[in-house]
Amino acid sequence: MLALPTLLLAMDVTVLYLAVPRLSADLRPTGEQLLWITDVYGFMIAGFLVTMGTLGDRIGRRRLLMWGAGAFGVASVAAAYAPSAEALIAARALLGIAGATLMPSTLALISNMFRDARRRGTAIGIWAASMSGGVALGPVVGGALLESFGWGAAFLIAVPVMALLLVGGPLLLPEYRDTTAGRSDLVSVALSLITMLTIVYGVKLLAHGGDPILSGGIVLAGLAAGAVFRRRQLRLAAPVLDVTLFRNRALTGALLVLLLGLAATGGTYLFVTRFLQGVAGLSPLAAGLWLVPSSVAMILTSLAAPVLVRRLPVRFVVAGSLAVSAAGFLLPALLDQAAGLPLLIAGIVVVYVGQGPIMALGTGLVVDSAPPEKAGSAAAMSETSTELGLALGVAVLGSVGAAAYRQAMPDALPAGLPPEATSAARDSIEAAVTAATRLPPAQAEAVLVPAREAFTMGLNLVAGIGAAVTLALAVLALMVLRRRSPAADA
Repeated sequence: MLALPTLLLAMDVTVLYLAVPRLSADLRPTGEQLLWITDVYGFMIAGFLVTMGTLGDRIGRRRLLMWGAGAFGVASVAAAYAPSAEALIAARALLGIAGATLMPSTLALISNMFRDARRRGTAIGIWAASMSGGVALGPVVGGALLESFGWGAAFLIAVPVMALLLVGGPLLLPEYRDTTAGRSDLVSVALSLITMLTIVYGVKLLAHGGDPILSGGIVLAGLAAGAVFRRRQLRLAAPVLDVTLFRNRALTGALLVLLLGLAATGGTYLFVTRFLQGVAGLSPLAAGLWLVPSSVAMILTSLAAPVLVRRLPVRFVVAGSLAVSAAGFLLPALLDQAAGLPLLIAGIVVVYVGQGPIMALGTGLVVDSAPPEKAGSAAAMSETSTELGLALGVAVLGSVGAAAYRQAMPDALPAGLPPEATSAARDSIEAAVTAATRLPPAQAEAVLVPAREAFTMGLNLVAGIGAAVTLALAVLALMVLRRRSPAADA
């Protein structure tokens, strides 16, 4: 019962990846709006996770889970039938807030329901596998749905799942409440959201050709809000986020592995799914089928990770997994259009082989690095890093790849194209494909060839960054992670 919403929440992060071309054709978002559509969900989850965890302790974790399930179902319907890009961004933001009520509630209920350490470890392992499986399966499920339905179907799959949770939850799940839980500090919540969204907006504005001075000022404003947030947490008796935990090198290293490792994977995976349709010309279903091997690889290695850490030091497992991912990123980094799909898919499979253990062991890595009395705060940091990493990957690497695409396009387009087609083609690969459908064959080919070459260059750059980041994280893991494995004690 608790694994099902976890699977769905993780799936919702990536389920739109293969829906981007049809969504772009219907709503015609700008490149910047398209990135907000895909990543605002993760940012809102990350921004509200800790607050909702505290709220669940106060009002009851099952009650918050039920409220969140109802809100998630309503917001899913609103997203499915959004009439504009702006409306879809707003609906995705509401989905993120609702999702933030569900994720800490499921993990907290598992911790309370399973008192035996071994059974609790198994339950948390299933929960983690559901999360990694959801991230991997999102594009596959989305591709299958898009073959027969519109892009809104990617959101409507949440409705029956949430209805089942609303019916079965009160019957099967116990209620837990912490009468000593502190109150949520709304100022801190606002500051954390301002920090994340302002910095990301500044980066996106710069990547989309905005004024460097204005973009830099916005980023600095976000960093200033982050500094105020940190100072406020140090003064509060019951902080929203215990920032003193960052003084622990092992915990900070584990959080960086989660945050940056998933950012590299999420950003690259977005470009892979777009390549399959925009460059390779596959249908959503065919693209989804090409992604099945990577999904299977991630699920299997997630399940195998707890077995590995019973035999090897956890830092060796994590560092080795990251090194494998780095090797996988090199394949799409070196890809050209003539290389074909097998090389691209082989690369993403290897990436996911390495990322599976990171997803499965992430919470244990962070919690094991914290003092026992602060395990709850550490677990909340772990969940936040996971969601924030995926969202940051889409936002930052998506913006970097988009900037590379636009830089390669202006000199490549031939003269004589309609102005609207030229403008669309320079914005994104999806807009170029849509514009090409309205042009004569010769002009369509003149738009598509340079657009596909430019997008491939963007994919090369994003994957190259992913390789460098994961290799650096492998070295970091060897240096700072503790030798003892959290799973070894279960």
